[in-house]
This record gives sequence, structure tokens and C-alpha cells, in this order.
Amino acid sequence: MLLAENMYVGYDGVDVVKNFNYHFEKGKISTIIGPNGSGKSTVLKAVSRLLKTSSGDIRLNEKDIKSYKTKSLSQMMAVLSQVNYAPSDFSVRDLVSFGRAPYRRWYEVNSREDDKVVDWAIEVTRLGDLQHKRVVQLSGGERQRAWIAMALSQQPKVLLLDEPTTYLDVCHQFEVMELVKDLNKTLGLTVVMVLHDLNQASIYSDNICLLRKGEIVCHGCPRSVMTPEIIKDVFNVRVDVSTDDLTGKTTVIPRGL
Repeated sequence: MLLAENMYVGYDGVDVVKNFNYHFEKGKISTIIGPNGSGKSTVLKAVSRLLKTSSGDIRLNEKDIKSYKTKSLSQMMAVLSQVNYAPSDFSVRDLVSFGRAPYRRWYEVNSREDDKVVDWAIEVTRLGDLQHKRVVQLSGGERQRAWIAMALSQQPKVLLLDEPTTYLDVCHQFEVMELVKDLNKTLGLTVVMVLHDLNQASIYSDNICLLRKGEIVCHGCPRSVMTPEIIKDVFNVRVDVSTDDLTGKTTVIPRGL
């Protein structure tokens, strides 16, 4: 589905991501983790074409991502940054409707088909009672759901999320992560996330890619990546790791430096 090969990405002539090779599997949730400054968000920006690569190839459906027209790419891929802003007078429905822009000319209004898709995106994100409320009046969790609804109204095959639980309390973090999991399962969405929380990454991901200083340390299923030895080496913290016999999910418990 989405493949990066020998990818180098940098700023001001200095590469911060080096020789990145990774296949983000179709229909799976893949999460990029790593210490601050390891290049996680840079990778996400590069594979979404928001940031130019120094060298290497990125392919979406076996096609060079640079060859896509912007509207065509937006119909295939939706991206949510860590921080998003909407005009102060935008309602939730206004915001979600904005996701239909790749399907119409700039001077056109939403068609009946567009409205159906917007209705659907609002329904699956459980925003029906809030759709006429202004975005600025929403709680953090509600606002994040509204942005995800906007991304869904693009009807993408790939959803890219840069730290979607940042600034949210525990309840709203759980709400957002459960929504992402449900969308992955029910719609078959390919999801690529950047996360800081190791337990969120472990519980909600099919695959994890661990970065350090712009290079891949290891990748694989959560159980193979989340080991005390690897976490100590990369994050410089001692942890215990346990695996639930019923769910197979791995939990990381910090023990000290």
C-alpha cells in the first residue's frame, strides 16, 4: 500500500531521517515511536508529501507518490497534523464538509453526494448532536473527533495521524484511540500514526517502527519491539513488560532510570 525505500529527509541540507525503509501494510495500524527528535513526524510528513525527500522513493499503490496530482493524492490519503486550526465561526459540519474539497472545483458547493458522505463521516465519529456547534466550543476529545471526521470525508484509503492524543486527558485519549481502531476494523483503513505513549502504541498497533536519531532501530509486532532490553537501549529507562494471555497485548511498566 505505502512503501518508503532508501528515504532520506532533512532540513537546511542536513538529513534528520536516514536510509528509511519501511512497508506500511494495507489495512493495518502501523505506529512510529522513538525519543524526542528521532524524526517521527518528519517521516510522516515525507510519506504524505508534505515534506520533500533528499533522496529515495515513496510509493503509494506501487505508484511514485510524486506522480500523483494533489487532488488525486488527497482522495487516497488524509493527514492530521499534531495541531490543527479551524476558523472561529466554523461549525463541526462546516469542518467536515471541507474534507470534500478534493472532489469538487474551488467554486462549487457540496453536491447531494458530498452531503451524504459528510452525514456518514459525522455518524461514524458520533458527532450528530454536535454537528451545528462551533468547533471552538468543543472539548479536546470532541474537537479531535471532528478533525478525524473531516479526514474521513475525504474517503481516503490511508489515514496519517501525528500524535492524535497530544493535549488530551486520559478519557479522551482512550476515546480517540478506540475510534481509530474501530475505523481500521470496520473500513479497512490503513492507519499510520506517530505516538509518544508506548502503551498506546503497543495496545493499538499491528506493527511498530522504532526510530532513534533518524534511523530504524527495529520494527515488527509490538511484542517483538517492546522488550526491556530495546526500551532501555533507546529510551534509557528500565521497564517491566507483561503480555495479557487473553488479548496478547503487551504492557510497559516503567521501573526507573
